[in-house]
Amino acid sequence: MIVDNDLLSIQQARILAENAFEAQKRLASFPQEKLDEIVERVAEAVEEHAEALAAMSADETDSGKRRDKCVKNRFVCSHVREHLRDMRCVGVIGEDREKHLMDIGVPVGVVVALCPVTSPVSTTIYKTLIAIKSGNAVIFSPHPTARKSIGRVLDIMIEAAQAAGLPEGCLAYLDTVTKSGTMELMNHRATSMILVSGVPGMLQAAHCAGKPVIYGGTGNGPAFIERTADIGQAVKDIISSKTFDNGMAPSAEQSIVVDACIARDVCRALESCGAYFMCEEESLKLAELFFCPDGQRKKGTVGLSAGVLARRAGFDVPEGTTVLVARRKYVSETDPYSRELLSPVLALYVEDDWMHACEKCIELLLHERNSHTLVIHSGDAEVIRQFAMKKPVGRLLVNTPASFGGMGATTNLFPSMTLGSGSAGRGITSDNVSPANLVYVRKVGFGVRKMDCLECVSVNEEASCRSGSALMNENDSKTVAALHRILKEAIEVINGPADR
Repeated sequence: MIVDNDLLSIQQARILAENAFEAQKRLASFPQEKLDEIVERVAEAVEEHAEALAAMSADETDSGKRRDKCVKNRFVCSHVREHLRDMRCVGVIGEDREKHLMDIGVPVGVVVALCPVTSPVSTTIYKTLIAIKSGNAVIFSPHPTARKSIGRVLDIMIEAAQAAGLPEGCLAYLDTVTKSGTMELMNHRATSMILVSGVPGMLQAAHCAGKPVIYGGTGNGPAFIERTADIGQAVKDIISSKTFDNGMAPSAEQSIVVDACIARDVCRALESCGAYFMCEEESLKLAELFFCPDGQRKKGTVGLSAGVLARRAGFDVPEGTTVLVARRKYVSETDPYSRELLSPVLALYVEDDWMHACEKCIELLLHERNSHTLVIHSGDAEVIRQFAMKKPVGRLLVNTPASFGGMGATTNLFPSMTLGSGSAGRGITSDNVSPANLVYVRKVGFGVRKMDCLECVSVNEEASCRSGSALMNENDSKTVAALHRILKEAIEVINGPADR
């Protein structure tokens, strides 16, 4: 019997979207306290399986490190959960009694979520927690390469959420995953928002759906080591960040830009931390692993260790090599090292001073239009300020490992597994995406003055206009007079004709 998976996936997408739409109506009536209770139960349930899920995703995707994936899973279930507890997302979320203003948080409705192969479990947990926290239904389209691990973690969370009172249908996923089914989900009339993380191939289709799109993309972020930096600490930060989960964290450094006067010291520090500097022949061999001659990216190289990559490229590296480094001079369309490599591989650029380094960083950030994250290691407050002012980037991190600083572990940025890449126009926000991005704010304003006040203002302004008419040309005077007549007519419509 021939089975058409496209048709099955489309049919399932329609059913899931319609069920979610009806279920979310009930969820929208839940107070914040009830939503928080469900979030707690879900996080508790999945935390018990954090290690097993990490192993499952590492085996299924054949990338990254089990230990580091477990760290990410526990980070979401514990650290993120703590930050969510104090947030108010629905109902009255802000009030200014002095100005008589009030903000009401309202869920957007049904969110369609696409998760990456790089962090399939932790990202799925995170999106689920923030969707429930903000009163939204969420439907996942699992990444085809990680559908088993994403399906498993969702099954755990669905059971826990519904036991805690989540309406059935508010948390669901496609189990027959095809591009057609995913597009049906995104285009369905019940869908209110699309949340895409690390699946750039679906981004254009998401935009064509005509819904708000939050794009938590991967980046091509450089790390600049400026002459006043603590070189030893900067290098340790970069190595620890780039080796975490074998370089797959979305904010991880992709290249290093170094002030020329400290370049030798930086290279020595990198070598002492296990970095291997490739010769040009070796760097070209390695590049062939990642890209076809026409520039298309090859599969099967993401998240592999430095040693495995070197062996596959046909050259030997010392035992304990942490990262592979390619010395480069220019950012070029034809140079693979100008592109994002989600592995422990770094390009190294040397620039004469911080101003030239600034331009190099801009080139790298705009090369693939990701403009995700930039790191600067410096002790000069003015240089840091200039970088913050001028870089076309979603987030600037200062003196911290990019992988951990970007996700809010070593910085006070909101702890998140979805980092917005909005600065180049690919999504609606460059925030560390949180529940606040999944609600809209209804503004409430109480009347604090009568229309008579505006009428008095109109009379005074008209008199002032006449007295100053000598300073205005004839056209300006006629324009202002016409505006005052319009305002007076509007007031008369509201208050009735004025007896003058």
